[in-house]
Amino acid sequence: MSIKKIAAIAGVSTATVSRVLNNPDYKCSSEELREKIWQIAREMNYMPNEAARNLKMGKSTTKDTMYYLDILMTRTGNNQEDPFFSELLRIIESQIHKRSCILVSLWHQPIFSNERKCRLENTDRIIADMMAEKQQNSDGLIILGKCEPQVLKKLSSYYKGIVSVNRNSTNYQVDEVICDGRRIAAKALEYLISLGHRKIGYVGDCHNESRYKGYQETLFHHNIEMDIQYVIETEHTEANGYAVMEKLIQSENPPTAIYCANDLIAIGMLKCLNKYRNRYYVPSIIASDDIEEAQYTQPMLTTVRLPREEMGKFTIDLLLDRLSGGHKAIVRTELEGNLMIRESCTSVENTNRLEYYI
Repeated sequence: MSIKKIAAIAGVSTATVSRVLNNPDYKCSSEELREKIWQIAREMNYMPNEAARNLKMGKSTTKDTMYYLDILMTRTGNNQEDPFFSELLRIIESQIHKRSCILVSLWHQPIFSNERKCRLENTDRIIADMMAEKQQNSDGLIILGKCEPQVLKKLSSYYKGIVSVNRNSTNYQVDEVICDGRRIAAKALEYLISLGHRKIGYVGDCHNESRYKGYQETLFHHNIEMDIQYVIETEHTEANGYAVMEKLIQSENPPTAIYCANDLIAIGMLKCLNKYRNRYYVPSIIASDDIEEAQYTQPMLTTVRLPREEMGKFTIDLLLDRLSGGHKAIVRTELEGNLMIRESCTSVENTNRLEYYI
């Protein structure tokens, strides 16, 4: 399958297809078109022309062998629900093609990140159905997002190598590229504490979630008692962030600052504050991920940026090294988040003086 054939099926130019497949930062006319191009490429087992020619001749294009790879996304039902993972997915897909490998299957299974749902559902059947729909056996699997240990164990029987890309460690079950959620949360909390805040809330997943553990540990380290009324467990969506802020606005003793587990929650909160901006309550808000939209809120969102480009590159490096026999022990590659100080946080003395609008 050539770029020309993909372009014909998608109804776009070959230049557009080439840019989408090879440049994760390319601004496509729409996210739907980008996903359509990738879907066609996956269905047709697209590979770069040089790789295809050399495969036909029985040669390798580089020092690497060509491998068939799958991707499993466990945090979202589709790739548009969480921009962080959709951005990371584009980077990894581009890296797969640059390394002359073939992406066979892309699955979305959010149930695999939820311990309670995994206990209720037949995960063996779900995994068997996933494998049955494949027309090509794959060598390696990349998992984007948290995955329950029992599911990881079952998936390991189907692959020569698995790499988890996440904020939560697998505790050395499989190779992983991690930006540790504990350290991410600690970096955010340390900044809020440096601004004088002690009434700090947490909004996001709490069950087996490293960011929540980092929140707790940082408060304890600074001798700040955690107030359970400031901890709100919710799914990581913009709508949920909006709903949480509506409740906080009406509470009698809300926190002066809030750490959101991801940018989507924070953006929902900012939009709610925009609607009720004449009210007295305007807390400092900080999050983590640094998705593109975080730079266009007003005030701009302070957040901890996760190094998506490096995470994507090291993921492929680690998986291909495993598949080629380069290492046998479980390897963890840990990357550091970077605090992006913008305008959504202020000192505790200036709380309620920010102007929020998006």
